[in-house]
Amino acid sequence: MGSPISGMLTEIYLQYLEETCVKHCLENKEITYYKRYVDDILIIFDQNKIDEHTIHNFMNNVDKHLEFKMSTEEHSVTNYLDLSINRNTSNMDLCIYRKPTYIDITIHFSSNHPYGHKLAAFNYYINRMLTMPISEQVRKQEWNKILIMARNNGFPTHLIHGMKEQLIARKEGTTQTKVDQQHSKKWVTFTFHSPSIYKITNLLKRTNLKIAFRPTNTIYHQLSTEIRILTPLVFTSSKAIHAAMHTLDSPADPLPYNTENTYVT
Repeated sequence: MGSPISGMLTEIYLQYLEETCVKHCLENKEITYYKRYVDDILIIFDQNKIDEHTIHNFMNNVDKHLEFKMSTEEHSVTNYLDLSINRNTSNMDLCIYRKPTYIDITIHFSSNHPYGHKLAAFNYYINRMLTMPISEQVRKQEWNKILIMARNNGFPTHLIHGMKEQLIARKEGTTQTKVDQQHSKKWVTFTFHSPSIYKITNLLKRTNLKIAFRPTNTIYHQLSTEIRILTPLVFTSSKAIHAAMHTLDSPADPLPYNTENTYVT
């Protein structure tokens, strides 16, 4: 997996390159807009001063160990992160972009996972739909996609509608939370074996403790279970135990029994 500080070192180096190499392009107005998220960069440039191939060659010549791949707009549409940017003559229209390899599979509603884990994906999708600066028509299309995804994964439709109403209320400020209490709360982790764990965690709702669940059916758990099954276990036979006890009583006497170990897989 590499060093845990590799991400931070990469970010420091990229910021250094931006300060030393990209900054002068912005000052010369050759590049009018530059934004980067991790390793995805969005650039808007003046075609009268520079072209995309010059920018691409310049970026690839900064460091021989770095290689940038260029994606240009097609039919006035550029895809960046989860946004699809449609450039018109007077403005820009935004849509939510999904890769061609996208599939609408989430944790199934009937799965033995914590309730919050199963709703996490829909919480993100709905919140993105509400906060993105998209048109109402695009918002309705995205809402229909979310509902279809929920049905395909066994989620009741009324549950998804309820999540949307809660997020809208939170966005409009009707659901107030006390900031000082929020900062003073501590997190407690419970292992989720079945929904019966909620009988315990519900008792802590009125306290300063926030609940997090740890699932048991993880890949690590499945692999470690198989390893325990396949690992040979060594048991000493009852004859050997009896012989050892006899030896402790009479160390000078020879062992009367066979002391071979029994292996069980």
